[in-house]
Amino acid sequence: MLDIERVEGGNRAILVHMDIRDEAHRENLSEFKELVLSSGAAILTIATTSRQRADPKYFIGSGKAKEIAELVKQHDADVVLFNHALAASQERNLEGLIECRVLDRTGLILDIFARRARSFEGKLQVELAQLRHLSTRLVRGWTHLERQKGGIGLRGPGETQLETDRRLLNLRIKQINKRLDKVKKQREQGRQARQKAEIATVSLVGYTNAGKSSLFNVLSEDHVYVQDQLFATLDPTLRRVDLSGDVAMILADTVGLSVTCRTIWSMPFVQLCRKLPKHSYCYM
Repeated sequence: MLDIERVEGGNRAILVHMDIRDEAHRENLSEFKELVLSSGAAILTIATTSRQRADPKYFIGSGKAKEIAELVKQHDADVVLFNHALAASQERNLEGLIECRVLDRTGLILDIFARRARSFEGKLQVELAQLRHLSTRLVRGWTHLERQKGGIGLRGPGETQLETDRRLLNLRIKQINKRLDKVKKQREQGRQARQKAEIATVSLVGYTNAGKSSLFNVLSEDHVYVQDQLFATLDPTLRRVDLSGDVAMILADTVGLSVTCRTIWSMPFVQLCRKLPKHSYCYM
């Protein structure tokens, strides 16, 4: 793991949602509240506002940001969660004004993924996504970036702590990619073996919390984890199901999708579903 110290925080959260005409930033509030509850955070209050377009500096505008700052003090909040994807500069500006941790929708979802990943590959994929997300936000929330002292065996001539952190982060990303390449080769060998055996693969694909895992348990007579929450399933599960006669199939339970969650579609294990032939999907 990347050995960089980070300031930890609690889970008492203020939610921020903005109705905006810009389709690129429009999100669903009900789904956002479910996401927050799935993460284990306690919702203190929800602040809503509306704008024609996002403010480039504070996203919600300086006036509304100051109102959030007052709410943070009033409720003694640990974190402010935005139901939108924020630019790294917007997160930094908001944290400076609000004086509280700020996390956008993407960061929240990645935190949920980190909690739910169980397999070796799943954990690597989540860590890779987190590091890529972090690479644009490295100057935010770290306690030691301004130190200029040397680090034995780590820092090059004249290298600042920030430059060292970036170099270590990029190194970790390369290491994870190499490990994932090995896992992909092993998975490809398994796929080729199934093709030679002419065993059909059926994947349950659909919206998160739609009941895919429950259906998977009924069809496979298995007992995979089932819970009434968003993204309860993160790692794909495959089971052989014997049908009538000598006919069998491979049934796959997959991570749930979200209509408004562009983060999900960028994850490597979701992209794998796109490579499956369309006749092997079971949509829900």
